[in-house]
Amino acid sequence: MKIGIASDHRGYLLKKEINDYLKQKDFQVMDYGTNDIKPVDYSDYGIILGEKIINKEIDYGIAFCGSGIGISIACNKVKGIRCAKVDNLKEAIQAREHLDANVIAISSEKELEEIKRIILTFLTTEFSNLERHNIRIDKIKKYEGMTRKSES
Repeated sequence: MKIGIASDHRGYLLKKEINDYLKQKDFQVMDYGTNDIKPVDYSDYGIILGEKIINKEIDYGIAFCGSGIGISIACNKVKGIRCAKVDNLKEAIQAREHLDANVIAISSEKELEEIKRIILTFLTTEFSNLERHNIRIDKIKKYEGMTRKSES
């Protein structure tokens, strides 16, 4: 399985730790930056990560920023990405089983061991493929890229 990881400056040190951890678990890891603690825009890295999934260069993505929220929003701007901002194991499981999420975003302020458990759970949980979940995902796909009437 090919995993992409990306972060802003606040997630950089964590990203390095997770990169090593995933390689020890025999995942192939592609690091899409950032590459130091110099301030950068999380949006750039979230979009790169999303594009790599859509282009089928990686299977799943893991994104880090200070809160996990900003980079998750950026990832979700890429058509076809379903990025879940995840805080615990239950959410990691539901992101895969119910939502067929292809990216998770995590706060860089969480404890390292908890983050490792969340990521491993996400990567080893299968989509349930239940009809009710497929119906909901299809509705989301239908409206990707469309603007709300108030935005047009």
